[in-house]
Amino acid sequence: MDVLGISCFYHDSAAALIRDGRILAAAQEERFTRRKHDPSFPANAIRCCLEEARILPEELDGVVFYDHPMLTFDRLANNFFQTAPQGCRSWLRAASRWLTTKLAAPRIIQEHLGLDLPIQTVQHHLAHAASAFYPSPFEEAAILTVDGVGEWATTTLGRGSGNRIDLSHEIRFPHSLGLLYSAFTGFCGFKVNSGEYKLMGLAPYGHPRYVEKILDNLIEVYDDGSFRLNMKYFDYLAGFTMTNRRFADLFGGPAREPESKITQREMDLAASIQQVTQDCLLKMARHLKKETGARHLCLAGGVALNCVANGLLHKEGLFERIWVQPAAGDAGGALGAALAFYYGFEKNRRRASGPSDAMNRAYLGPAFSKEELGAFLDSFDYPYHYLAEVERAGTIARAAAEGKIVGFFSGRMEYGPRALGARSILGDARSEKTQSTMNLKIKYRESFRPFAPIVLAERAADYFDFEAESPYMLFVAPVREERRLAQPAAGNGNLIEVVNQKRSDIPAVTHVDYSARLQTVSAENGPIYEVLKKFDELTGCAVMVNTSFNVRGEPIVCTPSDAYRCFMRTEMDALYLDGFWLLKEEQPQWHEREDWRDELQLD
Repeated sequence: MDVLGISCFYHDSAAALIRDGRILAAAQEERFTRRKHDPSFPANAIRCCLEEARILPEELDGVVFYDHPMLTFDRLANNFFQTAPQGCRSWLRAASRWLTTKLAAPRIIQEHLGLDLPIQTVQHHLAHAASAFYPSPFEEAAILTVDGVGEWATTTLGRGSGNRIDLSHEIRFPHSLGLLYSAFTGFCGFKVNSGEYKLMGLAPYGHPRYVEKILDNLIEVYDDGSFRLNMKYFDYLAGFTMTNRRFADLFGGPAREPESKITQREMDLAASIQQVTQDCLLKMARHLKKETGARHLCLAGGVALNCVANGLLHKEGLFERIWVQPAAGDAGGALGAALAFYYGFEKNRRRASGPSDAMNRAYLGPAFSKEELGAFLDSFDYPYHYLAEVERAGTIARAAAEGKIVGFFSGRMEYGPRALGARSILGDARSEKTQSTMNLKIKYRESFRPFAPIVLAERAADYFDFEAESPYMLFVAPVREERRLAQPAAGNGNLIEVVNQKRSDIPAVTHVDYSARLQTVSAENGPIYEVLKKFDELTGCAVMVNTSFNVRGEPIVCTPSDAYRCFMRTEMDALYLDGFWLLKEEQPQWHEREDWRDELQLD
């Protein structure tokens, strides 16, 4: 039984295909169109999934959309009647978009695929819950989903058992922890729906001095983790912005302008909303544990990408194991929709896979053969060295040990927002220069942003206070005490001064609060594991820097042409393309062209 799941028309459009419950393929549309968080119909992602499954659209047994359009339209209409006439302009814009896209989603899908097959719909948070529970290694688990908003729900609590999911509690729009966090994201000068991870990264530089002000004015949090927002401070019901003048007055002035200097106020706001979010999630988790008695917890929804909060949930020890869907945001809704249909609607039997999950380490996107890669390089006369299999890991590890920054492109592309060793940029975690070099010369992004470590799973406890697996880079853990270095105090809100301090013997991946967003790597990860093992043999260090293979404002690379372009437009030293080794100094001069995408695309 082949089932295709689709998410689109909000942000992070994606497609996923399962066969008899097994996940065959999943990918985000942004990787193909090169438009970050692309909300458009995922034609390329659908084609990728069908090609991986080697089937035609007419051979599908089910097609499922991750949202119930009529319920969402009901919310929009309800908001209009509550806020009229102030909300008239926002209603007209939203209604126009919804009438032509999401409300028409089933028809658009049918027309694109050329099918008469009825298009099924799954409620948004059920799709999140299904994406979290069904691929997890647990036969039974508590389920928590938290995001901005689905149809009406913004938070759901429930339980999964076998092939059944029961969502017993929900919090409804406009009361949303995800939208509250996004409001602070926008107010601090970052882009809503994409800059939330920047706010999370900024939080450790600040002090949570606004926590009481947030709790006294913006959100009322109850003992069970449920909450209500004070809508007097927000504008997203009737207007085009997240916050209003009252919000700005509460925090001492207008929002920070994007790209302007980050001040102590923004650092402290980030720290404060991060603490409020964490405390709210902990209360929810405690209530869920009390209600269900479950040993395990599954998480999804955009807020589940807050790996700092996830790390605290793990540290709390409420549940024996916590599993987070690696594509926890809207992209994962495509997978959840397909799984909800297969197990929930069709009542197929589910059997958890034991210690491992069913996500194939999130390597679910397209891969490229040796012949395809060679043809691409030869067609443009790009100089390369083809490495024998026994040479590959050692060559990459030695380059990193010498201080080189390496673009690493291997196997199937990752599903979700994290690079997990298939489309990654690698560097030496022992060098304090690596962070600034990567931020300023490779990623072209804010200097305060930390980098994540990859660590051999069997050696993780030597570096981090973390006793579990973190295969998807979704948990933050402290660097071990004995590896830390004392830091001089940096005053006057001097962010650059704080960033440049060396904090441990793996400084490139140690954040200002001695934390790290780690990915544990095992043999299941394939070639990246061999590289890390060789690096450990060469240096005695089982940790490397791993960041996503892209520059600021662009999606992670998908094709070899994407990888080569990113390699040449940055100060990366070397590029590895699944056996092909390219050195920057040997390449021809790069000339940027507006039509580069058409010229370099690989069929």
